[in-house]
Amino acid sequence: MSLEDDIQQRSFRNIQHKSTVNLLYTISWLNSQISPYFKNSGITSQQFNVLRILRGQNGKPCSLKVIKERMLDRMSDASRIVDKLVAKGLVSRATSDEDRRSVDLTISEKGLDLLKKLDFVDDAGVEVFKNLNEAELQSLNELLDKLRGSTKRKG
Repeated sequence: MSLEDDIQQRSFRNIQHKSTVNLLYTISWLNSQISPYFKNSGITSQQFNVLRILRGQNGKPCSLKVIKERMLDRMSDASRIVDKLVAKGLVSRATSDEDRRSVDLTISEKGLDLLKKLDFVDDAGVEVFKNLNEAELQSLNELLDKLRGSTKRKG
């Protein structure tokens, strides 16, 4: 189905306007495809993202600033998300040994166990892209990088 059919809008101001609406609509659709996987886990997709960032630290603590820089949804309130994860026992918080003003965050064993149970989400995400072949996915990734102005030179 086309964007025009999905949102029942026949015209757009210009191609850039249509592209913006299409991306926003697709983001919402993608979230609706993935969010059900978190329903029974007791965490949100933003909390999942923070836990994965901390797991990627391989046991090394990191600051809230690092988490904010690496989060997929930069509009999320990282402090509030971390507070909820600490309250659930999924993240540990301690004063930094190097800088007493800074707080070190690490994923707990309970957090690691939960992520192991949710690792299937990556595989389930493959289903979302079933209508695209590998070349189309490569092009999609390159175009999205280009849109954000973060393309890398080849060669």
